[in-house]
Amino acid sequence: MGSSFSHAADLPPPSSPAGGVYPPQDSKESEAKTEEKVDYLNLPCPIPYEEIQREALMSLKPELFEGLRFDFTKGLNQKFSLSHSVFMGSMEIPSQSKDIIKVPTAHYEFGANFLDPKLMLVGRILTDGRLNARVKCDLTENLTLKVNAQIQNEPHFSQGTFNFDYKGKDFRSQFQMGNGAFYGLNYIQSVSPHLSLGTEAFWLGHQRKSGIGFAARYNTDKMVAAGQIANTGILALSYVQKISEKVSLASDLIYNHMTRDITSSFGYDYILRQCRLRGKIDSNGCVAAFLEERLNMGVNFILSAEIDHAKKDYKFGLGLILGE
Repeated sequence: MGSSFSHAADLPPPSSPAGGVYPPQDSKESEAKTEEKVDYLNLPCPIPYEEIQREALMSLKPELFEGLRFDFTKGLNQKFSLSHSVFMGSMEIPSQSKDIIKVPTAHYEFGANFLDPKLMLVGRILTDGRLNARVKCDLTENLTLKVNAQIQNEPHFSQGTFNFDYKGKDFRSQFQMGNGAFYGLNYIQSVSPHLSLGTEAFWLGHQRKSGIGFAARYNTDKMVAAGQIANTGILALSYVQKISEKVSLASDLIYNHMTRDITSSFGYDYILRQCRLRGKIDSNGCVAAFLEERLNMGVNFILSAEIDHAKKDYKFGLGLILGE
C-alpha cells in the first residue's frame, strides 16, 4: 500500500485566488539573498577627503560678495584662455569693538588658464601685487600632483602647498606639505556601496601643534549624510536631501568645544531652466541668497545678498559674467 505522501508530492502547487500559481517560498528567499549580497571586492571609489561635505557646502556656502563685479573670459584656443575681472565694493577691517568697519576698495585681476586633460595651469595677478597660482598635473593614472601658491607683498603672509593625491580602486589617500613646516596625511576607504570612512593627521612645525580627525559619509541617490570630528574640538555634521533632480535641501551643525559655540544652518539649491538659486539661514540670524541667471549663451547675471540681523550687517552684490 503506497504512502499518502507520495501522492501528495505528485500534486501541482496550490493556485492563488486569481488563478495563478504561488511561487515556491524557497525561490523568494533566494532572490532576497541575491539582492542583499554585496561584492566587497568591487566597491566604488570614494570622493576626496576634503570634499566629503561638498553637496552641503554647495548650498550653504555660496560665493557671496558685496559691491559690483565684472568677469570676462576670452578663449584663444581649445586649451588656453585669458580672463579679466573688475571688482568694486567694500572690505571689512578687523576691530575689537562689535561695530563692523568697512572701507571702500577696488581692484583689477588678470588671469591666464591652460586646461588639458592631464595638466591644468591657472594664474591670477591683482593690481595690489597679489599673485595666486594653481597647478594640477596627472603624473600617472592614479597619482595627481596639486600645487597652490599665494604670494603677497606683506612678509610672512605668502602661502604654498603641495598635495599628492593617490586614487585607488576603492580608496583615496593624500599627502600634503606646505610652508610653516606643515605636513598632513589623510585616507578614506569605502566599506560598503554607500558608506565610506576616513581619517586624517597633520603637524604644524612652527606652532608645535598636531591634530587627528575622523570622517564618515553615507550617500544614496536621494540623500547624503556626512560628519567630521577632530581633536581640535571641532564637530561638523551635514545632511542633504535631494527632493528631485533640480531641488535639494541641506542642513549642517558645527560645534566648537573650545569656545562652546554651536551654529546650525539650513539651505536650499534650486535649479531652474535658465537660473540657479541658492540660499541659507543660520541660527545666528544670518540670511543669504545667491542667484545665477543665464541671459544668453556666454552671458550670466549674478545677484548676491546677505543680511546679518545680529551684527546689523547688510551686503548686496551685483555681477555680470561674460564668456564660458
